[in-house]
Amino acid sequence: MTPETTPGISPKDRFITVYGRNPVHEVLLDDDVHVDKVVIADGARGSGLREIQQAARRRGVEVAYASAERVKKLAGNGRQDQGVFADVVAPRMRPLEVALAGDVASLRAVLVLDGVTTPANVGMILRSATAAGVDGIVVPRKGVASLDPLVVKASAGVAFRAPILKAFTAAEAVADLKAAGFHVVGLDAGGDDDLFAAHLPEPVAFVLGSETAGLTPEVADLVDTWVSIPMASGVESLNVSAAAAVVCFELVRRARL
Repeated sequence: MTPETTPGISPKDRFITVYGRNPVHEVLLDDDVHVDKVVIADGARGSGLREIQQAARRRGVEVAYASAERVKKLAGNGRQDQGVFADVVAPRMRPLEVALAGDVASLRAVLVLDGVTTPANVGMILRSATAAGVDGIVVPRKGVASLDPLVVKASAGVAFRAPILKAFTAAEAVADLKAAGFHVVGLDAGGDDDLFAAHLPEPVAFVLGSETAGLTPEVADLVDTWVSIPMASGVESLNVSAAAAVVCFELVRRARL
């Protein structure tokens, strides 16, 4: 059963909503992306809308119309929606609770984002983790940048096919993972163990915090092992997306041993 057909899953856990005229037109031009529907605000005028309607017609995508206020609410960004949004199917996206209730054995290594608020970082993490074959990336609804056109652009479109796991907060997600038997690993410059030498039993969940604040206290309290990435020449830390890439491909290296 796919996330699209699983009963009880909210549309917000099945679709990535893309808003703005250029982003919506771009997804409609990409035949590899499954667009569920396009919604245009009543009375919207100006450049780009005719091209969107033509592209949707060519693809056989439903075009619906709603009040401007409704479009603002559904798009989730009233200042930049430009009177149009599209719901794009994300076939590998699902709630974390659904993943844990299903084939949990398929989740051997996951990332959890905690306080990563820069869309570019979230997008690049999704790209690196998907490229490395990580089984899931937990993107909480609260405390992390929402999956918007900026995230999609930074991921170079990979966000649509990334194995995203949705949760309300990072703390709730980590608690659920821990209860399911995951070993929780925190990344910190002062970590006791070297990432490349540490014992990391599976299933494992790596939690990644913001560069400035690190992990939130609620998440830090749940960490089983703290690891660091060895640094030279006085460099204190990496950007969180760069650190995530190092972690992801260290997991690839270990899987090949």
